[in-house]
Amino acid sequence: MNLDGLKKMWEQFIVKGELDERVQPAVAKSWKRCRQYGVDPWSGRGKHIEGNDFKRILIQHQSLLEIAIPIMQSVYEIVKKSHFLLVLTDEQGTILKTIGDDSIQKRSQELVFSEGTSWNTLEVGSNAIGIALDNNMPIQIRGAEHYCVPHHNWTCSAAPIHGLDGRSIGVLDISGNAEEAHPHTLALAVAGAFSIENMMSSVHNSLLMRTALNSSHESIILLNDNFFPIWLNLTAKQTLSLFLPQIAAVDFRKLLPDLDWKMVADWNHKEPLFMTDVRFLTKQSAIHCSVSISSAMSSSGRTYTIALQKQEKLIQSVNKMSGNQAKYTFDDIYTQDPVMQHVITLAQKYAQCDGNILIEGESGTGKELFAQSIHNNSQRSRGPFVAINCASLPRDLIESELFGYEKGAFTGALKEGNPGKFELANHGTLFLDEIGEMPLEFQAKLLRAVETLCIRRIGGKEEKRLDVRIIAATNRNLYREVGLGHFRDDLYFRLNVLPLCVPPLRERPSDISFCAKQFFERLNRRYPYKRKNVAASFFEILKKYSWPGNIRELQNIIERVFYICSSNCISQKDFSYIMDETHSIIEEQESSLTQEREKIIYVLQTGSGSIEAAANSLGVSRATFYRMCKQYKIMPKMIRKQNKCML
Repeated sequence: MNLDGLKKMWEQFIVKGELDERVQPAVAKSWKRCRQYGVDPWSGRGKHIEGNDFKRILIQHQSLLEIAIPIMQSVYEIVKKSHFLLVLTDEQGTILKTIGDDSIQKRSQELVFSEGTSWNTLEVGSNAIGIALDNNMPIQIRGAEHYCVPHHNWTCSAAPIHGLDGRSIGVLDISGNAEEAHPHTLALAVAGAFSIENMMSSVHNSLLMRTALNSSHESIILLNDNFFPIWLNLTAKQTLSLFLPQIAAVDFRKLLPDLDWKMVADWNHKEPLFMTDVRFLTKQSAIHCSVSISSAMSSSGRTYTIALQKQEKLIQSVNKMSGNQAKYTFDDIYTQDPVMQHVITLAQKYAQCDGNILIEGESGTGKELFAQSIHNNSQRSRGPFVAINCASLPRDLIESELFGYEKGAFTGALKEGNPGKFELANHGTLFLDEIGEMPLEFQAKLLRAVETLCIRRIGGKEEKRLDVRIIAATNRNLYREVGLGHFRDDLYFRLNVLPLCVPPLRERPSDISFCAKQFFERLNRRYPYKRKNVAASFFEILKKYSWPGNIRELQNIIERVFYICSSNCISQKDFSYIMDETHSIIEEQESSLTQEREKIIYVLQTGSGSIEAAANSLGVSRATFYRMCKQYKIMPKMIRKQNKCML
């Protein structure tokens, strides 16, 4: 319909109140609304918003303006010869920005159609901006489709701009001479609004990604297809002292020389390439890191994402997952014996320094309890507590367990390599339990590690300096073992800087009933529905037993009595029953062990002392057979000598 036809339909509605069915539904709806609210059809000029209020609105919509203005400039280049005005409004119809030539800007001033003015339906009558906001739809209106007469010489094409949540946050409008109206103008407005929405989504996603990457504990570096850095996260700047643009011209391959960069370039799997121990070279030193590398293709080439984490962080994660933490404190050591209280006081003093500690005491006296308490009372309490039982280490794996190994160091090694217990204990405490069982041939290597706190992985080329406190423990008289030639004197003196001797339970009889009561109270708290009372006779009979297993044996007996006793009161009879049953089991076990020991001696004698023949006869490996011999204190060399003498 031409402009004259639109004028007649408008006059019919304004004068007679009759609405032609050919009027656009959204326009018809808007006309009715204007009539209902008494909008003056002869007015229709915008209203200025006070300066401070408009400044506040601009600040609120700063991100929209930053994204929309470049797009508006691009659209304006298309329509500027037609003398159209580009307009950006907020969700209330407030004009935030206009772009146009002098002539169209001058015309718009006549309508107060300028920045800082309100342009909604109830302020200026039916117009494309107001209808687009009211109905959340793109629309083009021409001439007399505007409700107010001053607008009848204009055509306006408006499209709503939607935020990330789908709600309208503004409008992009293209306005000009009514006689220049063209459907393509509306399409251009819609395309412009869509571009703004897409750019806002991209910026938002980029911001989310950047925020996520900056909050990562890993150092993340993006490289172009020539392996030069193009972006760094905050962690990379802080922990690796990397900054753009200083390293933008640095070939990153030189900083990670241990990587096979050809393999990186050829890597086309979905999952990232991962390596656990590589060197990142700085001007001062080499930082050992784990690295994850992934890549993505785009029209501009391939981008590599490098994620670096200091090996210390990886080791912290391993310690957390492995439970390498101390949970006991001095409050967990139950005693009222003066000698034991003196030992605790001495241990508390030891906790405040960093010297090596040797804890001696019978099995079950709580040597590890002391070690954990010392760690938790020291400045290393936030670091790892790594415990290793030296008696349980197979001879051929001792070095790899303590010092770790590089990738491919030996058959069966993990392809990424593996840190040893010394590395895991860095900035914390390494507890060497049953140190007296350490094989004599390995003690020299251990001595050097204890003295220098430097270790070299199996297959490694460089030494790593560590910050580790050593606490060793033994149930042997280690000084006597030195005299017998079973333990190196230099290692003994290096470990025995701060000696701690934990007395057996039989030497502190007052602790027997005291500790038993503590164990009962703990069980009653844990199982209130099974609460037990304990007769005085029960505690008296406890004192008559020698407790060869010390506190560990006492705790086990208390728990067993608590669980088995069917009455609410535990008495002397319950202890006698438990001990008779326990001794019966022990006798059976000792008989079984004796038979096994005799069998090992027999297969050695019949095989002329051959380890391999004896192990095959028992159906076990050589390593297992050696451990069995060690358990039963059998010396194959002596049996071989005896066989030779008999011959």
